[in-house]
Formats: sequence, structure tokens, C-alpha cells
Amino acid sequence: MTARPAFRRIEHDAEASAATLPGLLIAAQRVAANLNLGSHGRRRPGLGETFWQFRPFSPDDAPQAIDWRQSAKSDAMFVREREWAAAQSAILWCDASASMRYRSTKNLALKAERAAVLTAAAGILLIEGGERLIRLSAAGEPVRGAATGRLALMQVIEGLAGELSSPPNAATARFEWPLPRHSAALIVSDFLQPVEQIADALRPFADRQIDLHMIQVLDPAEELLPFAGRVRFEDLESEGAVVIDRVEDARAGYQQRFAAHRDGLKALAQSYGWSLTIHHTDQPATSALVALHRLMAEGRR
Repeated sequence: MTARPAFRRIEHDAEASAATLPGLLIAAQRVAANLNLGSHGRRRPGLGETFWQFRPFSPDDAPQAIDWRQSAKSDAMFVREREWAAAQSAILWCDASASMRYRSTKNLALKAERAAVLTAAAGILLIEGGERLIRLSAAGEPVRGAATGRLALMQVIEGLAGELSSPPNAATARFEWPLPRHSAALIVSDFLQPVEQIADALRPFADRQIDLHMIQVLDPAEELLPFAGRVRFEDLESEGAVVIDRVEDARAGYQQRFAAHRDGLKALAQSYGWSLTIHHTDQPATSALVALHRLMAEGRR
């Protein structure tokens, strides 16, 4: 008797996911296209057969790297760089917890929606750059092995759409499953847990020497606390609540604590050589993707 309700629930979740998928895909494609980097902007130097560019010779280069034909055209010496030809693994995780289902006004996107768009758009750019994608589930477990091409991209977007249309995941994500060493990872979340808990959760990336990029997605009200008067605040994670009679009296202290939390996140990222990008949902998604692309390109050189 319990199988039928379970089937109905799965069917409903599948229909909701299918309804979410086109919008998510279109939004991600628009963000990726608006990045306007061109094919050259998505390439990087490395081992390969395809010529990429000439650059000035530096003391770190071996003499045999000099391209004498190009150098003969001027008084400077140049090195011929080739484009990186080996696909690497890029790990993607998008926070689908309850705290991500927040927006302060109806004019703004849910944090979870913006996070999914950013993750999908990053996946588009990575696939176009020849990378292999590994999507982690809401719990932090690899969904399948590394894959490339449009099929891999659609599997990522379908998974994101499914999580976006499903009830929030109550369990804390743990990234303890084996992940490729020396790969790159993108984690998109609001990172509002205590910094110590975040550090514990992300430590496996450091242990496996993974180049981690963190995007903190916030509703602007979460940082500014722009409310006034008597307000009841509800915790989306614990279902607890607190009432503040005059929010304006608490604003300065709140903003100081928020800034201290941000400083803790920055210190965590810097201690491991990771990157932290801050994105507010009242800003274009493209701005965060531009910053992320630059950081990932620099990390892969």
C-alpha cells in the first residue's frame, strides 16, 4: 500500500524537475553567452600541439623554449605557447539546503535559483573549455564519474533542476568521498554556518590538493538588515524564531558580526590558496561568473 504514494511522489518530483529544467538551462546559457570571452578567453597555455600565442621570454623559461624565427623579427625574444590539450576534472556542488530558499522581496531570485544558474553556467564554460565534469549531490557525493560533452552538461543541469524543485535537503553535506587529486572544484552556497563547521566540511578538498573556488550567494538583506520596527525572524534550517522590537537598534551590531564572519571565510580561503567570490542576488549573475572564470583560469596556468 505504501508503494503507490511513493510512486506518486517520485512522479510529482520528476514533473517539477522537468518544469524547472528549461528555465534553468536558458538562464545558464544566457549568463554564459553574456560573458563574451570568445574562444580565446576560455583557452589556457600548457602541453599540447595547437599553437596558442607568442609571449616574451622570461628568466624562468628554458633556452630551448625560445622561438628563434619569431624572435628574429624584433629585438626581443619570444616563446611559442601551445594550448593545453589534456582535459581535467572540474567538480561542481550547489547548496540546496533550506537557507538557500530565501529572498527578501519577490523582485529577487531565490538564493538557490541563482546558485543553480551560476553552477550551470560555469558547467557550460567548463565543457566548452574541454573539461570533464563531476557533479556532487546535495549530500556531497559524486553522482557519477567524470564526463565531458553535452550529455555530461545536461546531466548536471537535470540534477540541479531536480534539487531545485525538491524539498530542501536536511542533511549536512559531507565531501568525504574520493575525488580526483589536483582537480578544480566550485562550491556555491551562502556559507552562513559557523566558519569552523565550514572548514571541517571543506577540509577533504585541501587534503586532496583540490583547487577550490567558493561563491557565496547572499540576498542583500542578509548583509544589510534593512528592516525597521518590530520584526519576527524565522530560521529556515532549525525552524526557530526570534522577535526583535527595534531592528534598527540591532543593525550596527549585526553588520559587525556579519563582517567578522566574512573575514573568517576569507581567512579560510586564503589559508588553503582557495578563492572566495561574493555575489548578491540583486546583481547580475554575469558579474560573479566573470570573476570566477578569471580565478579558475589563473589557477590552471
